[in-house]
Amino acid sequence: MNLKTFIDRPILSVVISIFIVMVGIIGLATLPIEQYPDIAPPTIRVSTTYSGANATAVQNSVIVPLEEAINGVEGMTYMTSEASNTGRASITVYFEQGYDPDMAAVNVQNRVSRALSLLPAEVTRVGVETAKRQSSTLRTFALASPNGTYDENFLSNYLDINIKPELMRISGVGEVNVMGGDYAMRIWMKPALMAQYGLKPSDISTALASQNIEASTGAFGQESDNVFEYTLKYRGRLETEEEFGDIVIRAYDDGRTLTLKDIADIELGAVSYSYIGRVKGAPGISCSINQTAGSNANEIIKKIDAYLEEAAKNLPKDVEIVDIMSTKDFLDASITEVIKTLLIAILLVVIVVYFFLQNFRSTLIPTICIFVALIGTFAFLVVAGFSINLLTLFALVLAIGTIVDDAIIVVEAVQVKFDEGYRSAYKAAVDGVSGVSSAIVTATLVFMAVFIPVSFMSGTSGVFYTQFGLTMAAAVGLSAVNALTLSPALCALILKPNEIVPPGEKPKQFSTRFRIAFETSFERLVKKYKYGVKFFIRNKWATYLCLFLACGLLVYFMNTTKTSLVPNEDMGALYISVDAPAGSTLYETNEILTQMGELISDIPQIKTYNQVAGFSFAGGGSSHGMLMIRLIPWSERPGKENSNTAVMQEIYRRTASIKNASIFIFAPPMISGYGTGNSFFVDLQDRSGKGIDELSKVTDMFIEALNKRPEIQMSYTSFSSEFPQYRVDVDAAQCLRAGTSADQVLSVLSSYFGSAYVSNFNRFTKMYRVIVQARPEDRNNLQSLDNIFINVKSGMVPVSQFVTLTKTYGSENLSRFNMFPSITVQGMPKPGYSSGNVINAIQEVAAESLPTGFGYEFSSMTREEEQLAESNTATIIYIICILFIYLILCGLYESFFLPLAVICSIPFGLMGSFLFSKIWGIDSNIYMQVGIIMLIGLLSKTAILITEYASDRRRQGMSLSHAAISAAGVRLRPILMTVLTMVMGLLPLVVASGVGANGYRSLGVGTVGGMIVGTIALLFITPVFFVIFQYVEEKVMGKRKEERE
Repeated sequence: MNLKTFIDRPILSVVISIFIVMVGIIGLATLPIEQYPDIAPPTIRVSTTYSGANATAVQNSVIVPLEEAINGVEGMTYMTSEASNTGRASITVYFEQGYDPDMAAVNVQNRVSRALSLLPAEVTRVGVETAKRQSSTLRTFALASPNGTYDENFLSNYLDINIKPELMRISGVGEVNVMGGDYAMRIWMKPALMAQYGLKPSDISTALASQNIEASTGAFGQESDNVFEYTLKYRGRLETEEEFGDIVIRAYDDGRTLTLKDIADIELGAVSYSYIGRVKGAPGISCSINQTAGSNANEIIKKIDAYLEEAAKNLPKDVEIVDIMSTKDFLDASITEVIKTLLIAILLVVIVVYFFLQNFRSTLIPTICIFVALIGTFAFLVVAGFSINLLTLFALVLAIGTIVDDAIIVVEAVQVKFDEGYRSAYKAAVDGVSGVSSAIVTATLVFMAVFIPVSFMSGTSGVFYTQFGLTMAAAVGLSAVNALTLSPALCALILKPNEIVPPGEKPKQFSTRFRIAFETSFERLVKKYKYGVKFFIRNKWATYLCLFLACGLLVYFMNTTKTSLVPNEDMGALYISVDAPAGSTLYETNEILTQMGELISDIPQIKTYNQVAGFSFAGGGSSHGMLMIRLIPWSERPGKENSNTAVMQEIYRRTASIKNASIFIFAPPMISGYGTGNSFFVDLQDRSGKGIDELSKVTDMFIEALNKRPEIQMSYTSFSSEFPQYRVDVDAAQCLRAGTSADQVLSVLSSYFGSAYVSNFNRFTKMYRVIVQARPEDRNNLQSLDNIFINVKSGMVPVSQFVTLTKTYGSENLSRFNMFPSITVQGMPKPGYSSGNVINAIQEVAAESLPTGFGYEFSSMTREEEQLAESNTATIIYIICILFIYLILCGLYESFFLPLAVICSIPFGLMGSFLFSKIWGIDSNIYMQVGIIMLIGLLSKTAILITEYASDRRRQGMSLSHAAISAAGVRLRPILMTVLTMVMGLLPLVVASGVGANGYRSLGVGTVGGMIVGTIALLFITPVFFVIFQYVEEKVMGKRKEERE
């Protein structure tokens, strides 16, 4: 079937386009929406609690056995762990990008089950949880009581009982972390009374084990002739404080009983008192939600928001839900901005097309092509398994200037026939399209071929390249189909020949007057252009010099341009990590947070904030805290003075008076799943067993050296080995003499001063723990040991007789990275420096300052950026794309030399792209790189217009020079139209501001710069290289062709 068929059968052509649009609309309605595709690697988290144990005990008895078992599980890349003085243990295992998260969870769970027998009984009693999750927070909200009617314990458990279960049932929710404690039946033992009655904590545990139980007691009347059958029902587990108070500890012969309430205070309290939460100063409990690997963030947040809206209707009086952070806010604002940019780009492209074609009918045809190709691309996204995300939308924005090219070439070819005197639109369409169809097919294949190599890439960058590239390739392919079917048919139907103007008369139509004036001006431009081409053909040394300079500048710019993975954006939220002095109590940390809240509460850009003492992104512990800040919408804070960076600086300025805490502010991460923020992360490791104190000293020296670097705004670590501690030594000999043992002494100490999880109870439809511990006032200081007693042969004696305490210092949290003790250093790059500069600075400082036996590894987003930089992926992709184009052109031209005329124009465009990025101060990130890949295809496509026409002229007998000059003059208009439509289509990205502006500029500036410089170069360079390589082709291959003939 030739193209004339589509001109003869216009209804068929229209039906093809309508079908493309219909399947595109269906695809648009079914596609999921998300910020980015599933880029982050699967993450599995293993967690448990060892009540009362310090960080060292947790690490040695829990973390190490679990890590030994998990290490080497299939598909893992690295593993981190953390142990805290609160008894919490967590291990996070990271897997290769693309690995099945469900299989990863199963494999890790199998490894964990092997190590359970090695764990302390207290840990196995609590259980070890294995869950797939992403490390980034998807959504954060708070349950607050603005007037203080309810305390945090009530709010925490209301959330846990009434809201959390529903959230956990939402598909894709991996973890719902309530920053508060569950209910627990607290048995506050009174040491003095316990000693008076000769009791120890294990006696209470025994009483609970025998009296707080569920039991099956059978039934009366089964298998008998009785009329009724009665089921026997034991009261089961106790529920209220009064019932627990009546538990019998001892029964005397005279009828007296000693009950639990006689020797302990009993209350419905919390399982943990390690958090204090506030929302704008009022009691409040924060809840953060993490997604599972491979789930759709946007759909999850939609369901969460819908549920929370419904749940808010049933809240008690003076309880409200406060939104703190949602990644959907940025996504919605970004997509709105992209759609607006898309419409502006289409309008600008249409204006440019009208300017060149000077005819509304001629302009209508490329405009229709834009909408058909854009809408049809959504159907491809469904087939490819992609989603509507920032990458695919950016691809469509970039494609606008490209997909209109093929239709422009068709319309312009028909218009040329009218200029030559054709009076029949049908004949003009048939002859015009037949002359450009091969060029359209060749150029489209070459452009699409650019994106073939990127579709085979793996890893995070591979997902970026693949989704961006294939989306654009699909759009261009559909535009070619449309240009070769619908466009010729429309040309034959709606285009009219030019108005005939008799000599001496003025044209009647405005379009004719505009066309004549334009053509006159354009002819003068063409003459000057041909003169320039002639100059370069005569002076080929100038061409060689230009190519050499372009290649040299390209190498220089590629090596000096700043690099990063993705540009940082204003996400509409900020996190503040606060570290109080080592050993600070939870109360003291909360006071610091409250003071900070008062200082920043009247910053106009802040909408709301909440604070949590006892937890931060750096780790858990009483001296850690954090504030999560939600900013007002982007539309209400235009300009750099209202950006999140400006708010950061203002917070730093206002909190400079707080000297008793270190404060670190950062924004949420751009890509969910890569850490907790957009700061850099590096983990220093002790690989020689020199101890955590030595590692701490090395870390301090490393940070000091790092902060001296100009690339670093600040770097710090929350780790401190200065937490005040007492080392407990038990005199084993003295224990044996007294008739007890060291483990019994430690057990008593742990129960009174730590806590012991001894039983369970049911209440509010849930099961909670029963925990025994001494009252707070009975464990305040060293003298408390004198009031804690243990049973020995001679009676009850103070524990202090068997225990020696030595004051020492240690750490509150202990971390390991790939099974080596580690300390995490995080920080922010100085404005003007990229993450690539920071990585180089870290590597240089590490080489200079780290002693033998100490190493480092990057984590989170920094690790991905470092691996991407080391692999030189971008350079390799550029080379492969150029090679693919060359091979395709070799096959099409049946020549190894002529395609080089096209390839030689590419270095100019690449150089221009890096030049403009350098001028605008833009990093070489993945956005810019995918723009450059498209640029390679676009420049090749444009150069083909010259070489294709010049080859035809050469075959018709023209000399090499005349064929090149003629082709350059004839193809100048479609080339300028192609370039200007592309530039105008990308102009909204170049001048973008507001939400997502950094990403837009990264895409726009590099592509526009490369297009402008590359086009100017190829207009003069390509004809020269055609002459050179066509001459070589004829000399080398001429004899073979003659022999064949």
